[in-house]
Amino acid sequence: MQQTIIFDPDLIRRFDIPGPRYTSYPTADRFLQEFEQHAKADSLKTVVAGVKSPLSLYFHIPFCNTICYYCACNKIITKDRSLSERYISYLEKEMALQAALLPQRGVVTQMHWGGGTPTFLSQAEIRRLMASIRSHFELAEEGEFSIEVDPRKVTSEVVAQLASEGFNRMSVGVQDFDPRVQAAVNRIQSVDETHAVIAAARAEGFQSISVDLIYGLPHQNVERFATTLNTVLGMRPDRIALYNYAHLPTRFMPQRRINEADLPPPDEKLRILALAIERLDKAGYVYIGMDHFARPDDELAVAQRSGRLQRNFQGYSTHAECDLLAFGVSSIGKAGGAFSQNHRDLEPYYAALDRNELPVLRGWALSEDDNLRNAVIQTLMCDFELTYEIFNRRYGIDFVGRFEPELQELAELAAAGLLDMDKQGIRVTDAGRMLVRIVAMVFDRYLRSDREKRRYSRVI
Repeated sequence: MQQTIIFDPDLIRRFDIPGPRYTSYPTADRFLQEFEQHAKADSLKTVVAGVKSPLSLYFHIPFCNTICYYCACNKIITKDRSLSERYISYLEKEMALQAALLPQRGVVTQMHWGGGTPTFLSQAEIRRLMASIRSHFELAEEGEFSIEVDPRKVTSEVVAQLASEGFNRMSVGVQDFDPRVQAAVNRIQSVDETHAVIAAARAEGFQSISVDLIYGLPHQNVERFATTLNTVLGMRPDRIALYNYAHLPTRFMPQRRINEADLPPPDEKLRILALAIERLDKAGYVYIGMDHFARPDDELAVAQRSGRLQRNFQGYSTHAECDLLAFGVSSIGKAGGAFSQNHRDLEPYYAALDRNELPVLRGWALSEDDNLRNAVIQTLMCDFELTYEIFNRRYGIDFVGRFEPELQELAELAAAGLLDMDKQGIRVTDAGRMLVRIVAMVFDRYLRSDREKRRYSRVI
């Protein structure tokens, strides 16, 4: 069923509290540093590769030519191209170590290159890395292979190469086209160069093109953002990600260069969001959830209607059930019932690989309770509804008895209008869908035990 959304500013103001985005459960901040390298090796050994359990691959390319002040990603700002050549050598070594642990050659149905800026790599380096990937894994003919692109640094020739290497999905960073906003966040990007990259991708047969926007940046207001939104809609992307800017300068040093006085006040920020939702709805986009909109024929919208939509570290996905192998600094994988995250900095990452060890910093072995709660949270985040009987049959539980305290807390959210509850299950209301994180947080056992919500970005 197609998801709708009602923008209720009073409800949003009431429940706009910090909370996780639930690209994993437990969330990455819970992972333990005591999760040693051998634990990841043991978990990988249990992966059943090939047709029975296809793989998803993630590659983190941390390098950027320039710094965007709003960015909270793990990145390295440099113009030294030799750094990426060395980095690829270590990615190749990490791939060899992980691939050697698999019981058979893995078939890959999903791959994503993120960053940083993956297109920081030269064309020769892109070719080299793809060749190395193919030497260790089998890329499925109908797989989904995506890459994040900075239009300021990508030519039509590069787009053609990406297509020839097998990429068929692209995420294009925009954030805002207003010159004043761009100057304030140090990201100068023209409409023409952005349009050229999207047009080249369409000409090369890319199946899905996503555009990233951010609301809440300095100097933004309703009128300026409306202009950006109209321009983006004119490019007809398949997906639009509309992210909330979380100003956390104590955690992310580049944000200290943003003048807090230039940020839109909370009411203006809400008006920007309301405008965006209205325009996207009129343009025919479906609300997928958690900042994401898609055209009705996009695979995410189709997967949501059929109940196949899932969520992982790459966001909403149609392949989140795959074992996820991750490569590069700070990358997070999930295989064999365990999460693992690599070292965040280059030197310890390199040092571990020089010792022929997997460069794992921390991780988490999932318990039975973790898996159950993850399924509950995933279902709510993707489907906006949950049926008790389905969980009773699938997990051999009495849902109402197992989650009695959670259901009592949900009754308060139901009274506020975020959801409906009956003897059959839970349904997030149209007005509550923008706040689905609030509903999911009720089932987070670790949040319930310590309530340390301050570590997360605000819901809106």
